[in-house]
Amino acid sequence: MTAPKELRVSKDRKLLTVTFPDHAPFELPAEFLRVVSPSAEVQGHSPEQRVTVPGKRNVAITRIEPVGNYAVRIVFDDFHDTGIFTWNYLHALGHEKEARWQVYLAELAEKRLSRDR
Repeated sequence: MTAPKELRVSKDRKLLTVTFPDHAPFELPAEFLRVVSPSAEVQGHSPEQRVTVPGKRNVAITRIEPVGNYAVRIVFDDFHDTGIFTWNYLHALGHEKEARWQVYLAELAEKRLSRDR
């Protein structure tokens, strides 16, 4: 996967727009990125350890840091900063955003958790 030609954080810090060469931009909300973070804290070390993260409706992106030529670290205002978002993962999130979001909302409902704090 080639690097995006642009990563842009909105002024309110709630949306990351990712543009890959020869592809329409993906708009990825900060809340979505936070709850699907590829970190071990969220994903665990196996599918059984994956965590449903509640209360992130108002989370914002503090900064984005490059990681080599293959990824970025997204730092959120709740101090979460351990997820390394590879270009492949960002591309997959762009294509699968709606499906992943629906799975997340279903998990919240099943576990009686809320998007709000």
